[in-house]
Amino acid sequence: AQHAIARILDQPRLELTGLHCHLGSQITTVKPYLAAVRRLVGLMARLHEQHGLVLPELDLGGGHGIAYRPGEPALDLTALARKVRAELVEACAAASLPVPRLIIEPGRAVVGPAGVAVYHVLSVKHTGGHTFVAVDGGMSDNPRPALYGVPYAPRLIGRHSVAAPAPATVVGRHCEAGDVLAADVELPADVRPGDLLAVPVAGAYHLSMASGYNMVGRPPVAAVHAGHARLLVRRESLDDIRSRDIGL
Repeated sequence: AQHAIARILDQPRLELTGLHCHLGSQITTVKPYLAAVRRLVGLMARLHEQHGLVLPELDLGGGHGIAYRPGEPALDLTALARKVRAELVEACAAASLPVPRLIIEPGRAVVGPAGVAVYHVLSVKHTGGHTFVAVDGGMSDNPRPALYGVPYAPRLIGRHSVAAPAPATVVGRHCEAGDVLAADVELPADVRPGDLLAVPVAGAYHLSMASGYNMVGRPPVAAVHAGHARLLVRRESLDDIRSRDIGL
């Protein structure tokens, strides 16, 4: 970092306005952020001693963990705000530095819980004591379970079922062994074709990572508020896919 800063200071057309860090992803405790504050303020103090710099901004990045399934841990944002601010004020006072403008990048923590993916059940297969529920999406609209095993908790919506819950695996339509949206989840035993399954916490990455896998068009995105819905992104059509084909 100090080498990069020296290069920036050597460029008369560049102005160094602050420091930024990114600690990782799905962080559910405040402790790493407090350690980051101490280390970054220490770097700011060295820059002040060596170059006379007083940086006005400090960006702690994101990585705020959210719960994809009930019972999973999530970052306590209220505790994060309180403890990080106190740590920053204390560290700057110890280093005789003014407190910089603090920036965070909540990203997933904001849009993740705001989104719900909705699928139609296409077929239900019972084999070897296990139930597979196939839906009209999969790897094309959510590759994360196949890529790195992110767990989700699908729920039956649109009708009330009194059937007992039973273990099931929700799979996609793409005819791939890895096309699994949720493995070993509890769904009503009477789940059937035509049902709707909702997958909570789908607001982050579903849209941005969606693809035309196996030439399946990307799904639409709708905004819902107070019982009213409006389309934000229309469904990708076959004409959209064909429009890129310039012919032989």
